[in-house]
Amino acid sequence: MKTFELIATTTFGIESVVKREIEDLGYDIIEVNDGKITYIGDVEAIVLSNLWLRSADRVFIKMGQFKTVTFSDLFDNVTNLPWENWITKDAKFTVNGKSVKSDLFSISDCQAIVKKAIVKRLQTVHDVEWFEETGPRYTVEVSILKNIATLTIDTTGSEGLHKRGYRVAQTEAPIKETLAAALIQISYWKKGRIFYDPCCGSGTFAIEAALIAKNIAPGLYRSFASCRWPQIPLSLWEDLREEAREMIYQKGNPIIYASDINRNIILSAKRNAEAAGVSEYITFFAKPLHTTSLPHGDFGIVICNPPYSERISELPQVEKLHRDLRKLLDSNPTWSCYTITAVNTFEQDFGKKANKTRKLFNGRIPVRFYQHYGPRPPKDGENFKPVEIV
Repeated sequence: MKTFELIATTTFGIESVVKREIEDLGYDIIEVNDGKITYIGDVEAIVLSNLWLRSADRVFIKMGQFKTVTFSDLFDNVTNLPWENWITKDAKFTVNGKSVKSDLFSISDCQAIVKKAIVKRLQTVHDVEWFEETGPRYTVEVSILKNIATLTIDTTGSEGLHKRGYRVAQTEAPIKETLAAALIQISYWKKGRIFYDPCCGSGTFAIEAALIAKNIAPGLYRSFASCRWPQIPLSLWEDLREEAREMIYQKGNPIIYASDINRNIILSAKRNAEAAGVSEYITFFAKPLHTTSLPHGDFGIVICNPPYSERISELPQVEKLHRDLRKLLDSNPTWSCYTITAVNTFEQDFGKKANKTRKLFNGRIPVRFYQHYGPRPPKDGENFKPVEIV
């Protein structure tokens, strides 16, 4: 198959996770930058990337990159790119744009110039003056950073890879599915160890853990823009989806618990787990953090996204929540704790300095991922039998 460059975009701070996921799919990395990983792939890579990447936001085809300081330069360089390789004669396409620290700072003008240049190229190649725009949809992006323009085509579509399709019941301030999956992979959790989220909200951490443990492709049950492109045979999508179904682990179910103070929130989390097809692997229960206890068993892992607060009046409650989390972990020193929060006093409230801290963004909110390691489990001790909490 013909190869070309692909770009997987990601939340700042988890590039290494996405890089590892791409390498696990068998593709060679060209470059890793803030928020994006460039790699070599083919049409099969487009399908596999969208089906299997758990932590990336989107997958783009890289059409070209060049320096530009004038609209004339931009137009000429875009016209020289082989858009006809992807955008069909009957296609409907739009252009999105962004510009940072560049001479061409008007995004709307850049979008208009790029679209005009692509139309000119397609008119010349196809020898037509008018396009019906009744065919597949393509989204082109022009990104200009410090006068370097990168032109791409979005293979994922209007909804990013975090839209797994299982979040049928919303709760307040849910963590993105892609970020949750990345944080689980950063932790030392494996399906033989107990997993517990005591502030589960919509259930995202627990659901993503179950998907990882059962090796369920996160994009298995959703559609993508490139599903409708003639360059990628529908049979290829069908074959690789079927292959993904066959790769789901049938044995060795994970041990996952998730709780929250609000029973209605727990009902919503259960609905989401059912939509994801993993409800049988998760034990949900409603209980406030200060009265709950760790599941029975050693060397488990707590991963949670406790509530933040932008109101000073609510800070005492948040600080108490952090202290309650520490008390929960103190009941079994073999457990590890991983916490994502925007509260800068977390370590002070928790009463223990993290073994490792990672700066991230949860949406547009700057956060930190605090990693408190417990002791490593014995090599032959990964089969634990916790009892259900009620």
